Amino acid sequence: MTQALMISNVFSWLMTLALVLAVWALARQVGVLHERIRPVGALSLGKAIKAGEVAPRFTLPSLTGGSVNLGGASTAGQSTLLFFLSETCPVCKTLLPVLKSMAQHERARLRIVLASDGDLQAHRDFIEAQQLWAFPYVLSQEVGLAYQISKLPYGVLIDASGAVAAHGLINSREHLESLLEAQDLGHASIQAYQAALNAPNDALYKEVH
Repeated sequence: MTQALMISNVFSWLMTLALVLAVWALARQVGVLHERIRPVGALSLGKAIKAGEVAPRFTLPSLTGGSVNLGGASTAGQSTLLFFLSETCPVCKTLLPVLKSMAQHERARLRIVLASDGDLQAHRDFIEAQQLWAFPYVLSQEVGLAYQISKLPYGVLIDASGAVAAHGLINSREHLESLLEAQDLGHASIQAYQAALNAPNDALYKEVH
């Protein structure tokens, strides 16, 4: 009886050890896959204005002072990130520190303009609460309509020549950075770049099958 109990305990420990090893191996494999899979870039929602087209031109007053020119060639050679947000959007608020950091580190190549519509005083209070005085801030329904903005937050990257370089729905730092990365790669989005990379393989697969 004692011998059978000992055998049962040993078997139980061996099973537990095997299970631990299996979980460890699975976790390691997931980690490897995570490293190999590139983050998905900002998702383009199929706007009427496509990457490569001339951005609409606006000259508008900024709630933080002065006026803002959108579209057209940049005399400073900078691209413009037009970031659409709302004072009531929780995700927008979480991205404000990222925008401030990006404005600091990318200032040589990038100008960030915040855009929204709605109640004037509500946005003035928002600017004060979030300390957004360093950003040009335009309040214009016409700009949102020109880009057909339906979901927030949304980013539109306009290159120094005044053409739309990339755009997409922004939910994270990675999404913001993907717009600049797509521009550097010469594509409208990271998805478009990956599709171009996969195109030869897809064509070969169709020929074989």
